[in-house]
Amino acid sequence: MVAENIINGNDKVLEVPVIPSVVFTSPNLATVGYSEEEARSRYKNIRVNFEVATDWFNAKRINAPLYAYKVIINDRTGEIVGAHLLGPDAGETINIFTMAITNKMTDRDIKSSIFSYPSWGNDIKSMV
Repeated sequence: MVAENIINGNDKVLEVPVIPSVVFTSPNLATVGYSEEEARSRYKNIRVNFEVATDWFNAKRINAPLYAYKVIINDRTGEIVGAHLLGPDAGETINIFTMAITNKMTDRDIKSSIFSYPSWGNDIKSMV
């Protein structure tokens, strides 16, 4: 990219995709997009959905000791801008949030999607 811009002028822009990060511990810790602090500095109004969800069906059915999330949404547009998960299968579930952020999906887009139940992916409808 640098060489291309030096030779041909500064016409090319590096587009960095949204990249999820996962710590494959037990439970998984996964993150994608903006942190709450980053989102507050970038957007005028954000909505932060946070909950320890150990009483949700998926956590109860496997007796998960910890299951929590924080999802950050641009309040003006409904666009999901960050997601942070702690729990079983968070390493897989974060991929749905990565897709949502990459494609500028809103909370309404997620809530109107149909997922298999009971699945960890279906839980994201309650997270947004």
